[in-house]
Amino acid sequence: MTLPQAATVLDELDRHGYVIVPDLLSPEEVAGARAELRAILESTPFGRNDFEGDRTRRVYALFAKTRRFDGPATHPLVLAVLDHFLGHYQLSAPTGIEIGPGETAQALHPDDGVYPVPRPHREMVINVMVPLDDFTEANGATRLVPGSHRWGEERPGPGTPTIGAEMPAGSALIYLGTLWHGGGANRTDRPRLGVVLHYAASWLRPQENHLLAVPRDIVRDLPERMQELLGYNICPPFIGYVDGRHPRRVLD
Repeated sequence: MTLPQAATVLDELDRHGYVIVPDLLSPEEVAGARAELRAILESTPFGRNDFEGDRTRRVYALFAKTRRFDGPATHPLVLAVLDHFLGHYQLSAPTGIEIGPGETAQALHPDDGVYPVPRPHREMVINVMVPLDDFTEANGATRLVPGSHRWGEERPGPGTPTIGAEMPAGSALIYLGTLWHGGGANRTDRPRLGVVLHYAASWLRPQENHLLAVPRDIVRDLPERMQELLGYNICPPFIGYVDGRHPRRVLD
């Protein structure tokens, strides 16, 4: 299937705060990524609180552990969206997320809420959720509050309508950091697995410190674009320099 043009995706994001893109990954890419992440998850503990999820396992330091998401992280459509909204950006909190059977719904939240910036404000965070299992209402598809990216200080309440981002494995849910959302409850007897590629404007501190999380020996062998996304970048005019030079120099 032909991927939608960037202009269509940008229009949907502006109107609704999210868009579902089909077939970002091929079935072969999905199968390979699923197998690799499931192997990592075998030694991964469950969450430590209600937000992480008592029956949810999360793969942090994702780009230190697998190369399966280098392609999706630098996909031309994804980069076009990031260029439009953020200009200069890097990965912030990319995470593999396996919501287990019996997990309850996560509290609704905007992903840019970790930054103390009053709403409304310019977009600072963009997310790309890639399901590696089909996402359904029953197994915990991400809950969305359409249009909430335009809210100021409003907050969702118990009666706020939400929709589930149902989509087949290999799709991509792109949503704005200002959109209220949360993981759904898994009412099935099987876990559901997905990966969220979380980006932030490069003038912000990323949630995960990739300069420490991903060893330099790994970063040295990555394409330049991936190195930049992992923090070896400069936000003009000179935010992020190391000893007065571009941070990629430390990889030489």
